[in-house]
Amino acid sequence: MKNQYKYFLVGIIMLSTFACEQAFMSPTPKTDPLSVFNQVWNFANEKYTFFDYKKVNWDAAKTKYQARITSSMDEEALFEVCNDMLYELKDEHVNLISKFDISRNPEVFLDYPTNYDSEILSRYYFKGRLQYLDQGNFRLFDFDDVLYVNYRSFSDAVTAESMDYICKKASSKKGIILDLRQNGGGSVANIYNIGERFTNKKIFVGLSYAKIGPGREDLKKDSLFINSFKADTATQKFTEKPIIVLTNRGCYSATNFFAMMAKEIPNVTVIGGKTGGGGGVPATTELSNGWTLRVSSTRSFDIYGENIENGVEPDIKVDISATDKSQNKDSILEYALKLIRTKPLAFGNQVSGSESF
Repeated sequence: MKNQYKYFLVGIIMLSTFACEQAFMSPTPKTDPLSVFNQVWNFANEKYTFFDYKKVNWDAAKTKYQARITSSMDEEALFEVCNDMLYELKDEHVNLISKFDISRNPEVFLDYPTNYDSEILSRYYFKGRLQYLDQGNFRLFDFDDVLYVNYRSFSDAVTAESMDYICKKASSKKGIILDLRQNGGGSVANIYNIGERFTNKKIFVGLSYAKIGPGREDLKKDSLFINSFKADTATQKFTEKPIIVLTNRGCYSATNFFAMMAKEIPNVTVIGGKTGGGGGVPATTELSNGWTLRVSSTRSFDIYGENIENGVEPDIKVDISATDKSQNKDSILEYALKLIRTKPLAFGNQVSGSESF
């Protein structure tokens, strides 16, 4: 009798344990079209930071696009609906990624001059004499008195050895031209790997607000600084002569942040066109059907309180003129060379305003 009672108790305990496990197990996410659509909308609703800034009514967007969802639609049709809804955010940092497509928003780059012509540079300036440093991560050209440095992507590694080499090579020059035009961004770490070589002190460069909760204003504030590179005494730096950073609308994401930061370094001047923006670091999730979604989850502001989501204005605005282009000249590069050669002292953002001296 005792054994029967014991087995009865064991059975009750096992059933109770199983019931508790069932109660606390998360339900399997649904993969039907409406469920996936709601996952897209909900993640953006909780993580995206620019609804008010861009005057987007996200609730209205849900009503509008949910009406296109049907239970029988295939994956490509569902992707199209979700893409159209996300396109309302006008943000190249908002991407839906499937095995067959990636949503993009190139509209942020339109309606601005390109301000960059690689053919003119290659054919009429460099003529095959570009120096490829670190497998081409940096492309250098020696204008005799000015060192031109082209950095194609902030995704490309920036080694201490490369920065030592660039700073040492430029030490005998009047200045450096750092061409970031058409640099679409990459690693935030490389912003500092480059920028810290151009200052001997800690500089406040802006503010960042990161999402910490589902509410629209559930944000944590952080101050952003660029610090002087600290290493052994042999480390090369370039802080006493002019550095000109060239920008255009193709400068996005990490390049946008770099432009904001560079404007606060005393011996740096940013010239060219307004950058393409991308002021929010993306947050990413995987949806129940295997797609990946990312949306901007921070806000960034320069030291004057300007939101940089839609781009950073240069210290000096210069566009490539039609006349110069017809003569195979890069107006922005020509202006930078002239500026360094006629103002040999470190001038930084003390020079500003127009494209004429």
